[in-house]
Parts: sequence; structure tokens; C-alpha cells
Amino acid sequence: MKKDKLLLAYYGDDFTGSTDALEFLTLAGVKTVLFLRKPNQKDLDRFPGIQAIGLAGKSRSMSPSEMETELCNAFENLKSFAPNHFHYKVCSTFDSAPHVGNIGKAIEIGSEVFNQKTVLVSPSAPHLGRFCVFGNLFARMGTIGNGEIYRIDRHPSMSKHPVTPALEGDLTLHLAKQTDKSINLINLTTIEKGTSAVLEAVENNKAEILFFDGFNLEHLKTIGSVFNQLATEETLFSVGSSGIEMALGLDWKDKKVIGNETAFESAGEVSPILVLSGSCSPVTSGQIEYALENGFLEIALESKAVDIQNQAEIIKNTVAQIVENFNQGKSTILHTSTGANDPRIAETELFFKTNGFSANEIQKQCSSIYGSVLGQITNEVLKAVPLKRILFAGGDTSSYSASELDILALDMIAPIAPGAPLCKAISDNEWVNGIEMNFKGGQVGTADYFIKVLKGEKL
Repeated sequence: MKKDKLLLAYYGDDFTGSTDALEFLTLAGVKTVLFLRKPNQKDLDRFPGIQAIGLAGKSRSMSPSEMETELCNAFENLKSFAPNHFHYKVCSTFDSAPHVGNIGKAIEIGSEVFNQKTVLVSPSAPHLGRFCVFGNLFARMGTIGNGEIYRIDRHPSMSKHPVTPALEGDLTLHLAKQTDKSINLINLTTIEKGTSAVLEAVENNKAEILFFDGFNLEHLKTIGSVFNQLATEETLFSVGSSGIEMALGLDWKDKKVIGNETAFESAGEVSPILVLSGSCSPVTSGQIEYALENGFLEIALESKAVDIQNQAEIIKNTVAQIVENFNQGKSTILHTSTGANDPRIAETELFFKTNGFSANEIQKQCSSIYGSVLGQITNEVLKAVPLKRILFAGGDTSSYSASELDILALDMIAPIAPGAPLCKAISDNEWVNGIEMNFKGGQVGTADYFIKVLKGEKL
């Protein structure tokens, strides 16, 4: 690899997944900056010694036609920096469907932009409890602790995801519903034989999409070695979880491309904090309940907030309540639901159905409108009070929320939970610049997660 080139550029299909990749690169000792809008060379020049860049996107909640516009521009932008690797970062549970977040569509676009006949896909992330075995994806309940491990289509949460429920455990079959490209798999029996055997299998492969099994860090190291050897002349386009960052980092460290891992001190307590939750996950629901039992206050965002006629008044009243809570020293959780059975979900769906939206359109509207309202509320709160730390919960809504804040980039400042670091916002808006932010997916963290973020402590 040429030393004057970026080691890697990646596009995250939502904000929580984007900070996940940022964390693993940073902890591996790779100086990484996550941009929230397409960067130019002057933006990169603001960060001397930069080795990797990310672009936080929203494609997980987009239709294929929207992805076409979004990803063609984003991929060309990141390709212009000539990185060794380009990674389309997806959720470790491979959230996608033909009509929304279509990973097959992203592969088709990337294959054309990077002129790559075979796209490599590595879904496994054993450090997050995600394992790919003979093409089947297994996921732990939550990303930390000793939660039960399920095949993804039997996972209590992911099989019932409101937007992209996991209905098929075999990822090759799952992806076949999203693209006409041919698909093959390098399974564990080959991965176990090491780099040479995997490289030979890649060379002999005729399919346009090639999956890689992975069960442990040794498998990831082998995959990282293979990917690096395939990226010696041209940018290598790959798709998968943050396991790809972990895989590349393991091989870079082994070959002394990078130095020692980066160590971080605790970020320390900052109170009060604001939590913005658009998640329906039972993991997040439990975290809300635990936080309320430990001094947090809550505001339930009314379902009528999806109606534009009500938004101005709801935003004004909600901002006033959060500011009042802040002035009393109280951390506040603003949420759109407290689990899959929250009546606001049915109320929201009824509103959209009455207004002529299909079931597929409803879920997308929920993410974008609720996310936008949460972001607008946050922006007004930041103008009114010196808030120092914000927690965004929910991958789909957080992408739209953060977009309302005019953030140029995020820089990691401390680990909290695997895949969800504490970051510092870089913005030209004085009320946003320097704010500490944590983005977590619905499945991330233990019951005391919100308390840990408030205290700046690592799980």
C-alpha cells in the first residue's frame, strides 16, 4: 500500500453504524474523521495526519431510486481521494429489503463506480456478537454481555424490526431478493485454511458477489489479509459490518502499517444530558425504564408530531420543557416510543394510512419525519442552554436528527460501548461545535447505558 494514500474511506448507511466504524478504526490506531456531509480536500486538510475518512449517510432508510442519487454522488466523492479501500458499511444485522436500504442496489452502484467485477461482502463482527456460518447470520441479543445468540430470522427483535424485519437467515438468499447479480460464498472450511486458500478461492470465483464466513478474530485477520492483498493496485470495494474495519486493522497491525492501539481516558461526568430516542427496540426500552428509575425525566413525543400542521407548536412546547428540566439539573429522555407495543406506533401508522401511504412508505416516513422533528428540537435546545452531551438512540431516526444540526464532522473522544463511541461535533455553528454526541443503535448497550453515557464511563 502506498503511504501517501488514505488507508480507507467508508460510507455508513446510517449514523449509528458510521460511528461504529469510526470507533474501531480509531481504537486500532488509525487517525479517522467521520464527515456528515460530502468532504472536499480542504475539509481533509483541517485534520493533519488523517489516515481514514467516513461519510455518515441515510441509505438504510432510502428507496432504491433515492439510493441511486445518494450513493452515486457519495461514492464518486469518496473515490476521488483514491483510498486503498472503500467500504460500504452496513448494520451488523444486515438490515435491508428490496424496497428500503437495498444492499444489492448499493453493490450494483459500487461495482459500477469502482469498476469491480466481484464485490466482496464480509458480514461477521464477532466483537459485537455477530457471526456468519455457512452463509447464515447469527446475532446476540444486544452487542455486549451474555445475551442469547439467535439465527437472525429467529432473533426476538430483528425478526420483528418495524422497517426491515429479518425473514431469512441465509444472507446469500436474503441478498438474492435485492439484486440479480450472481452470488457465491467462501465458507468456514476454506477460511479455516488461511490466507492462501482464501485467495485461491477468490481467484477461482466467477460470481459477481462473494460472501465470506467469519466466526472469530482469527477469521477476521485472514479476511483482512486477503482484502489488503487485493487492494495493492486499485481501490478495493467491499460491503459489510464494522468487522471489515476490525479485519483490516488486525492485518495492518500485523504488517506494521499502523502502530499501537489508541488509549482513551474516561470522558467524565457531564450532567444533565439529553437523550433522543426514535428506537422501538426492547433493548432501548429497557434502557429508558432503567434511566427513569435513576433520576432521568421523560417527554413522550406525541404521535401527532408527524402532521406538519402540529409540528411548530409541539417543537416549541417540547423545547420549553427540556430547557426547564435542564435548568433544574435534570437529564431528559425525549422518545417516540417505549417499545414495539407503544400505542403511538399504531396511531402514527393510522395517520399515514389515512393519508394514502402504503405500508412500505409509512415506515420510511416515520424515520424521516420523527428524526427531523427530534433534530429541530435539539437545535433549538442547543441555542437556549449550554448543553454539553447528547445521546441519539435508533439508527434510522438519528441519521435524520443529526442532519438538522449542520455538523461537518465527528471526532471520537472516548469509548462507551462497542460500536457506539462518544464523539465531539465539529461545526461552524457555535451552539453545535464541541458538543459531545453518542449515537447508538437499538440493540446496543446494557440496561444502565444512559447512565454510563451521562458519567462518560465505558461499559
